[in-house]
Amino acid sequence: MDTHPKVLLVEDNVGLAETVIDYLENSNFTVDYAQDGGVALHLASETRYHAIILDIMMPGIDGFEVCKRLRDDAIDTPIIMLTARDLLEDKLQGFSFGADDYLVKPFDMPELEVRILALIKRNQGNPYQNQLSVHDLSFDLKTMLVQRGGKSIKLSPTCLRILKILMRESPNIVSREDLEQELWGDVVPDSDTLRSHLYNLRKSIDKDFDAPLLHTQQGIGFKIEYVKEQ
Repeated sequence: MDTHPKVLLVEDNVGLAETVIDYLENSNFTVDYAQDGGVALHLASETRYHAIILDIMMPGIDGFEVCKRLRDDAIDTPIIMLTARDLLEDKLQGFSFGADDYLVKPFDMPELEVRILALIKRNQGNPYQNQLSVHDLSFDLKTMLVQRGGKSIKLSPTCLRILKILMRESPNIVSREDLEQELWGDVVPDSDTLRSHLYNLRKSIDKDFDAPLLHTQQGIGFKIEYVKEQ
């Protein structure tokens, strides 16, 4: 990884933005700043960032809409959302639009730094092979194209990583602990985070199809497997 990771901070509170910028630049980050969603969309389309720090509550184009538009434009830069509200509904909405992590205000600057570095690190992992397939579900690791029954499926970056792990290990069960360790290392978000991503993944790959492929083994873990009806 670059010794000076380049990040985009999107925050309408100028005082907080200055604090974050000062801290990150003292930690050898290069920081671009956008005070609103429109500027953020322009910068993110013109520059390749290692990560984006995105406030949710902004006038005009809010953080949810910024995140959605970035993912619609196939910009897969890791996104950590900032919010003053610690509500599961907000997290589910953010993750459904493609956010990778969530941090509730007020937060400690070292925690923000560690989470950014964890996002960057796991986003730079190398695939084990080029193509994964289970039943009618396929995952091209070069193009990041996911298809089921010939239908393309759009997933957030974190859901793509979860799917890759579960398909790679299929039909074996992956424990919650192992899945969290591979996704986030030692910096594991709160307990709702993995559940939210799995909810969105299951909705995307199973909802419109006859046979479910993503299975939860209560108290054990998760697996991707096609199980024939008896």
